[in-house]
Amino acid sequence: MSFTKLSLRHAAVIGAAATAFFFATAVAPGAANAAAPHATALGAANLVAGLGDRSAGFYLDQVTGKPVVTVTDDAAAALVRSSGATARLVRHSAAALSSAAGQVDRTIPGSGIAWGVDPASNQVVITVDSTVTGARYAQVQAAAAKIGDTVRVEQTPGVFSLRINGGTAIYGGQYRCSLGFNVRSGSTYYFLTAGHCGNIASTWYANSAHTSLLGTTSGSSFPGNDYAIVKFASGVAHPGTVNLYSGSQTISSSANAYVGEAVKRSGSTTGVHSGTVQQTGATVRYAEGTVTGLIRTNVCAEGGDSGGSLFDGSIALGLTSGGSGNCSSGGTTYFQPVTEALSVYGVTVSGVA
Repeated sequence: MSFTKLSLRHAAVIGAAATAFFFATAVAPGAANAAAPHATALGAANLVAGLGDRSAGFYLDQVTGKPVVTVTDDAAAALVRSSGATARLVRHSAAALSSAAGQVDRTIPGSGIAWGVDPASNQVVITVDSTVTGARYAQVQAAAAKIGDTVRVEQTPGVFSLRINGGTAIYGGQYRCSLGFNVRSGSTYYFLTAGHCGNIASTWYANSAHTSLLGTTSGSSFPGNDYAIVKFASGVAHPGTVNLYSGSQTISSSANAYVGEAVKRSGSTTGVHSGTVQQTGATVRYAEGTVTGLIRTNVCAEGGDSGGSLFDGSIALGLTSGGSGNCSSGGTTYFQPVTEALSVYGVTVSGVA
């Protein structure tokens, strides 16, 4: 298995984020209507923000389908319960976890490593790939031991790498990626894909023979981020859907993913696969460069799925970046949050037709 950049094809619509939250409306993961859980998650996120360092984040309980807000003192727990959410006392504050993540970044060099906060365990999880062995693995363990119990080390088979391919296939240069989501700015239409895909080609086609023009790259950001935007050529159709390979899924809004969320990924190599969000704000050091702020999932993906869509029902969430494993034995896949790309490029998934 190997951590690699992936890509997919999809289209989505940005909806206004709900400002109110009602924890009683939470539904179990996988429910057909994803809007209610996202409104609930937004409420939990707002509550966490209001608590500041008295909370270390929230996650969705896989049994009850309700958000669990971590807190560091009894008064904060009482406040959470009065809001209708479940509170869980934890040892490490958000500041402590952030400090630990910073120490990981400073003290553990090299590629083949990823890390992010797991709110359920209240730790920073350091994941190392199969290139980190022997003396180097011992160094990682020693560095983690010095940081303390705010961190833990996990191994994963394969190598962190870019997975160029995806949802509905797009071809540029000698590579295949996937279209993520169709977007617009006024009457001008674009699509989003992975930044490591946008970096390798200025012109994109719908076929490997490069005879069916899709458009030209207008912007790309990788490493650091992993998103790109391509302007559609005149006359190319740009429906607001995701390819399910047995039909399509209309995308009508976008949102930030949350830990515990049930999600699907579509890509041109492996089609559609499902899983759960495990972390947000994760960092991965690929051999080609470091990317921060990613969504970690247990959804599988393979080479060629880069840029493809991560979604929850009709809600656009992310663009396939990279990961380890495959869709035979399973794996871990990281995604660029779509909301950041939409904001940077000033586009929306709303009204694409």
